[in-house]
Amino acid sequence: MAEEEKNKKPSSTVEAAPSRKDSAQSYLDIDHFREGIVVMKDGSMRAVLSSSAVNFELKAEIERDSIIYAYQNFLNSLDFNIQVIIQSRRLDLENYLADLGKKMNDVSNELLKLQIRDYVDFINTVIAQANIMQKRFYVVIPHFPGGFKKIGAFGKIFSGSQAGVEVNDFAMEKRLLMQKVETTISGLQSVGVFALQLNTQELIELYYGAYNPEQATRQKLINIDQLEAEVIERADEMEI
Repeated sequence: MAEEEKNKKPSSTVEAAPSRKDSAQSYLDIDHFREGIVVMKDGSMRAVLSSSAVNFELKAEIERDSIIYAYQNFLNSLDFNIQVIIQSRRLDLENYLADLGKKMNDVSNELLKLQIRDYVDFINTVIAQANIMQKRFYVVIPHFPGGFKKIGAFGKIFSGSQAGVEVNDFAMEKRLLMQKVETTISGLQSVGVFALQLNTQELIELYYGAYNPEQATRQKLINIDQLEAEVIERADEMEI
C-alpha cells in the first residue's frame, strides 16, 4: 500500500476556480439613466414624477366627492398604464440643520444665536428619541418603443448609442413619453395634486435610496455633474 502511494502520479487535472459572482447591478432591470429617463435593459423607458398629496380626511363631504369624481375621470382618460408608489423613509434633516448652523455663525446678535443653538439642540433631541417618518409619493410612467434595435457591445463604443435604443430613436421616443408625462401632470392637477418630473440626479438618488436605504442615510451621493470631465485628444491622433 505504501509503494502504491509512493508510485502514484499526481493528477494533472486542476479544479476550476469558483466562478465570480455577479454584481447586484446585473440582477436589476435598469440599464442606465439618460436625460431624466430610466432606460431599462429591454429598451423600454420610464419617467418618474414626484407628486404632492391631498389630505382626504380633512376635506368636507362635497370636496371628497369632487376629488373622487375628478380622479375617476383622470384614470378613464389615460390610454397607458401608470404606477403609483408610496415611499416611507426616516426624515432626514441633515441639510436643514447644516443651514441653521451656517446662519448661526453669520448672526452677530448673541441672543438670536443662542436661540438658534437651542432650537438645533431641540431638533436633534427629537430626532434621537422619536422615529419620524416621511412619506413621498411617486408616479411612474412607462413607455415601450416600437421596433427598437438591439446594439452590441462594440456598437455602444463606436456609435455612442446606449442600451437598446439608438440615439436617433431616443429623441423621438422621448417626445412620445413626454406627451404621456404632460397628460399625467395635467390630470393630477385636476385632482389637486401637483407633480414634477425627476431629473437624472434625482432619479439616481431615488433608486440608490430604494436599493440601499441604510447606506443612503450614511453615505451621500455626489452630483453627477462633478463626475464629468473634458476629453483631451492628441491633434495627430488618427480617426477610427
